[in-house]
Amino acid sequence: MSTYLFRLARFAFRRRRLVLAIWVLAAIGAIVAGVASGGKTNDNFTIPGTESQNVANLLKQEVPALSGAQTQVVFAAPAGGRISAASYMSGVEASVAKLKTVPQVVSVSDPFASHAISPDGRVALSQVQYSAVAADVLDSTLDALTAATAPARSAGVQVEYSGSVYPGWRIATSETPELIGLILAFIILSITFGALVIAGLPILTAIIGVITTLMCVTAIASVVNIASASTTVAIMLGLSCGIDYGLFILMRHRNNLLSGMAVADAAALAAGTSGSSVVFAALTVIIALCGLSVVGIPFLTVMGLSAAGSVFIALLIALTLIPAMLGFAGMKVAKFINTPLRRGHHEKVARIGATEPQRTFGARWARFVVRNRIVVLILGVALLVLLAIPFLSIKQGLPSGSSQPTSNTSRRAYDLTTASFGPGFNGPLLILAQGSSTSADSQQILANLEKIPDVATASLTVQSGQNAVFRVIPKTGPNDQATADLVNRIRDDRAMIAGSTGATVLVGGTTASNIDVSAKLSSALPIFLIVVVGLAFILLTFAFRTILVPITSIIGFLLSVSAALGAQVAVFQWGWGRSLLNITPSETISFLPIIMLAIIFGLSSDYEVFVVSRIKEEFAKDGDARAAVERGTGLAARVVTAAALIMFFIFVAFMVNNDPTIKAIGFSFAVGVFLDAFVVRLTLIPAIMAIIRSRVWYHPVWFAKYIPDPDIEGERLLHAREAAVERAGVSAVDPTP
Repeated sequence: MSTYLFRLARFAFRRRRLVLAIWVLAAIGAIVAGVASGGKTNDNFTIPGTESQNVANLLKQEVPALSGAQTQVVFAAPAGGRISAASYMSGVEASVAKLKTVPQVVSVSDPFASHAISPDGRVALSQVQYSAVAADVLDSTLDALTAATAPARSAGVQVEYSGSVYPGWRIATSETPELIGLILAFIILSITFGALVIAGLPILTAIIGVITTLMCVTAIASVVNIASASTTVAIMLGLSCGIDYGLFILMRHRNNLLSGMAVADAAALAAGTSGSSVVFAALTVIIALCGLSVVGIPFLTVMGLSAAGSVFIALLIALTLIPAMLGFAGMKVAKFINTPLRRGHHEKVARIGATEPQRTFGARWARFVVRNRIVVLILGVALLVLLAIPFLSIKQGLPSGSSQPTSNTSRRAYDLTTASFGPGFNGPLLILAQGSSTSADSQQILANLEKIPDVATASLTVQSGQNAVFRVIPKTGPNDQATADLVNRIRDDRAMIAGSTGATVLVGGTTASNIDVSAKLSSALPIFLIVVVGLAFILLTFAFRTILVPITSIIGFLLSVSAALGAQVAVFQWGWGRSLLNITPSETISFLPIIMLAIIFGLSSDYEVFVVSRIKEEFAKDGDARAAVERGTGLAARVVTAAALIMFFIFVAFMVNNDPTIKAIGFSFAVGVFLDAFVVRLTLIPAIMAIIRSRVWYHPVWFAKYIPDPDIEGERLLHAREAAVERAGVSAVDPTP
């Protein structure tokens, strides 16, 4: 592989104007396609094959008036007032009349006619039914909805919104996290390289990759439902992986230059050696992300494929555009920063790293780990296990109004509804009775529903032909375990509820759908883990030609991801970070563990490849296993530290977002990356390898005979170059045939 990557980089270096033009045209084409398509992301979660989704499909066929999205409009009189007071009531009634004229609205309930007034008389609820599903409700419709409630607000009534769709439900895209992440990345790279040009190169190329990916995803969003979190994850990984992969090749290139190589040789050889590690690192990330498809949940599949696409583009850029840009930069990548107080310091540090790596801090850390390998191993594992303890108390659910900040209208609607009606009114269940053709049948089913202990109230919503639709209000909130138990109880007792009517009783609605999503995710998690870990195990075994390296890598990943999820539970579920992060304690987002497993596994494999490939490269020189661990870890430490810090700060930057879902994702990824890079890959893995020594590279004779060697460390390429140098007597030679 190293030979092919060398040739590709050499071509990109020589034909750099062509390569740059191709990437610029690709980015422009993606921008045009994205803008022209008018695609938008949405958070309409569906799971084919679940009962709630079957109900949605049946409603679309049998009772189309109830198949669309809903908004619950909350009208609240001032504290101590009553919504039925003449001035407030007239404003509400005028608003209800205007709501009926809003485009895409098929029905609006009058809270006074339907007796949807709270026991304390302060709050009234109106249900707005749309003809379209949530993803197809236009922003102009929601703007008109807000305008229609102006009479109520003018009368002094507080108006808030919740439901499957409401004004402001789409996550507003903010460039702030990306800008913060890029600024911090530039600072870290400037410190790492001590040169501005080489620090800016990976950021520039990563931006080109992210723009291309994001616009492609936007174009696809015009024909496929794509969750808003998908673009966030794609941007996170596109930036972090794009910068990291470029960083790994650039560090090798600069060291080659400082060792006396010509620019063209240094760039091609960097891609031929470090490029192999980048390819395997990217492939493990892509495999993990594509593995989300085995879960069988469309929004997770799309999220995984979108993120995998961003990583794939980052890989292509690292192997082609980076060498091309090095051709434009020439020797400027070795033009160091000269600070007034420490002139020549950055160049001195860089030259020591290139020619005397044993003097670096990374090398000193590696020697410390190897000398104290047993103690380090015990303390490191103990730390991760301690952080993982809260993970045992994880409670999962999908975002609801209760998890939003108080600045969000759905949170204010949730609080008002809970205080005046009870938490169950925020998450009604939709019961479809197929075969309930008469009023008597429907009344019998309604009476049986009202007898269920955890049902606060039940009502007949629609009687249409052979179908009846009921609205059931639980006594508990949409994310309470008791509500999930109620849904399961209704499904288990459907024959008793149907009674003598012969109807088929099904449970649906947004709350039931969220419960089904969480259940499906929990059941799919073990399958996903087995598939992804199994495929990655095969890939890493092929890369390093030993089973012990992938085994230790997987164990380290399980420790770091468990610790990260434990920290997430403590902060976001238990509320330890309530004041610091401005969050409301709530359940762990049900899809977070599975995307954490995918992404942190992929990124942990990145660091594993970066560190272990250098250790193997050093081991191949003299066969001294412990010395190889010291030298290899020392050589990889600086670049892995910079790469991990960049990812860490990019993920942290996303925590400035007000959306609790994105904030939780950013926090979990940041903690996972930090622990995996610094505790596992730069500490525990070297300690384990120092204990096992040369046995870590053992593989059966038949393995070497039948499995090709990908030469991930570029050993054959380096030997070919050394032989060519000997023959030619110069350093600027082509080691390929």
